[in-house]
Amino acid sequence: MDGADDMDGAREPAVTAHDGARPSTRVVSIVGPTASGKTGLGIAIARRLAERGERAEIVNADAYQMYRGMDVGTAKASADERAAVPHHLLDVIEPDDAMSVARFQRMARDCIADLQARGIRPILVGGSGLYARAAIDDITFPGTDPAVRARLEERAEREGPGVLFAELERLDPEAAARMDPRNPRRTVRALEVIEVTGRPYSASLPRYRYVIPSVQIGLDLPRAELDRRIDLRTRTMFDDGFVDEVRRLRPHLGATASRALGYQQVIDHLDGLADLDETRLLVAQRTKRLARKQMGWFGRDPRIHWLQALNPRLVDLAMGIIDVADGGGYDAVDMHADEYVRHRLGDLE
Repeated sequence: MDGADDMDGAREPAVTAHDGARPSTRVVSIVGPTASGKTGLGIAIARRLAERGERAEIVNADAYQMYRGMDVGTAKASADERAAVPHHLLDVIEPDDAMSVARFQRMARDCIADLQARGIRPILVGGSGLYARAAIDDITFPGTDPAVRARLEERAEREGPGVLFAELERLDPEAAARMDPRNPRRTVRALEVIEVTGRPYSASLPRYRYVIPSVQIGLDLPRAELDRRIDLRTRTMFDDGFVDEVRRLRPHLGATASRALGYQQVIDHLDGLADLDETRLLVAQRTKRLARKQMGWFGRDPRIHWLQALNPRLVDLAMGIIDVADGGGYDAVDMHADEYVRHRLGDLE
């Protein structure tokens, strides 16, 4: 598997001693499905770096954790975790504000540049694959036209998403081949970009190419263990006051914030459409489905160095990967990432 470590650690990098003089310190991006332990690994790496005299701080890459007050339902880093290592881009916008990946990209890159200018290594943690990549990859986001989008959405409702997808196949077959025909929102966006820019949507599709020197470490788990963690996290969320959080935030939730997984399900419960046990079960099921999608998304990026989250040497292995990356050891592979066969995750059974 080119560009990716075997998940059982067969391609473990040598762990080198810190010599105090690095050619380049990379942004460390920690990715993987929800509940895989990304925050914990980020904190452990920051502490290990501090032991050898290097400052590191965490940059949040989860769009919903950027909202103030959305704490329990997004599994936001606790006060103790934030005290252990400074976190950035948490609690920076109100729930009725809109967050887009383009806006996040600007904020994340500004934050990364500020940290690096002060001699601090950024550790990017969490979030969807697109958000994590937007911070460090060669990705541009074309502008929007609300009138064009509204017209396309009305057509999708009236004519059906299949008609619009067929139109996309005709106008931009490359983009259509890389998209899910069952996702009308993406089809509408692609057609909007084509109409607004006069260029194929595929010309704006992200490439696997860093614009900020980085190294990505992925956490993978056997599906049974991941499901167990998701069930536990869901129970803990409800025990910790998730319903009260949604009740308090509901009058202030904007269109973007309300899409956070679990919030609409709890709103339905508050409206009497489902009892609490049904709601907990549904949130856990939706979270497991999201985790499967995340594994597929991240698995397409051959630059990610995958580690088994249950490996007792996890932090040592992660530090070894960082050391090799800082020395340029992966650059020759990473620059050809678009050419490689994609890696499939989740086959640890």
